[in-house]
Amino acid sequence: MKNTWTNRFSGFTRIKIVGKYTELFLNRCIRENISIWHIRRVGEETIICYISLTDVKRIRPVVRETKVKIYFIERKGLPFFIQKMISRVGFVGGLVSFIFILFILSNMVWNISIEGASPKVEHQLSQAVKELGIKKGKFHFLLPSVEEIQMKVTSEIEEATWIGVTLNGTTYHFNVVEQTFPKKQEPVPPRHLVAKKKAIIYDIFVEQGQGKVAPNDFVEKGAMLISGFIGKEGRMEISPAKGKIFGEVWYKSNVSVPLVSELATLTGEKKANYSISVINVAIPIWGFGKPDFTEYEVNEYSSSLKFLKWEIPIKYNRKFFFEKETLIQEYTKEEAIAVATLMAREELLKKLDEGSVIKGEKVLHEAIENDKVKLMIHYQVIEDIAISQPIIQGD
Repeated sequence: MKNTWTNRFSGFTRIKIVGKYTELFLNRCIRENISIWHIRRVGEETIICYISLTDVKRIRPVVRETKVKIYFIERKGLPFFIQKMISRVGFVGGLVSFIFILFILSNMVWNISIEGASPKVEHQLSQAVKELGIKKGKFHFLLPSVEEIQMKVTSEIEEATWIGVTLNGTTYHFNVVEQTFPKKQEPVPPRHLVAKKKAIIYDIFVEQGQGKVAPNDFVEKGAMLISGFIGKEGRMEISPAKGKIFGEVWYKSNVSVPLVSELATLTGEKKANYSISVINVAIPIWGFGKPDFTEYEVNEYSSSLKFLKWEIPIKYNRKFFFEKETLIQEYTKEEAIAVATLMAREELLKKLDEGSVIKGEKVLHEAIENDKVKLMIHYQVIEDIAISQPIIQGD
């Protein structure tokens, strides 16, 4: 019988058979279905072979019948290895403790590196990192993911344009790109200021150049507002036009709001499940089963465990169930109109330049269709309508 990997688990031994009836011994073993393999004759009355540990007791009657002697030469397999380890319990215990401590240390934070930040930003980032629980001695798998850390610290540090976060071994690296302030403005080249859209002039302030419009004038897109030419004919000079021209611009907005709608909201109740995955097989350790919530939202986080710098196929998983409930929102016609008007105004303000002001608004059309209030709203907006136009040689 061949020595397969199963014999390594069950154990086997190498024996020497001495006697006149060694062939008879082998025949009896085969007849009794006793596992022996690698049979080799080393003398006229001596044979060496391997036998399974489970069959050692079964050969005793065969030995007595064939009047041979058995000598155990070598023992191999898991049972003998375990026995040897038990006899050396101190060494084995020390080795296991060393590996366990090394495994624990490999999954802890031992250093936090911040690069590319000024002292002020570095201090702010250090405080933000501490608030997230990232400090020496913390386990990696109990901390937020690298992506979540990056999102939170980037939103908190206003003076940083971008913060990159990486986890290398036991060290968190933070690479900071700070905001760069605009350089000193270069001299403005000769130019005119023209209208970027049609409007009625509301107010004009000429800082440099020659104003071409007055309040209440109607201008089309591209119309001259402030000219870069200064002086009279024959003594004309060219300069960069500067100033502020505010115009009244009209906008239309179409918006609809349902009279009855469903809103999903979180109640604040939650349940957590913790598990360990070994080669994609999840083993629950705390918080079993799904929650009793009728509706819920699930957030899952998974962190790989490490041994030194290598990731091992073991993951620490966290699953959070947040209770959710659906609310029915009903509006009267007047309430729906108020909500639609507010939505339209906020949407318009997002599109306007900074400093623009909504002077007036008027509902042009109002209707209820398919349980929705639909509005068409007209807006009067005061905004800066000037845009530069270079003065080309020969103008």
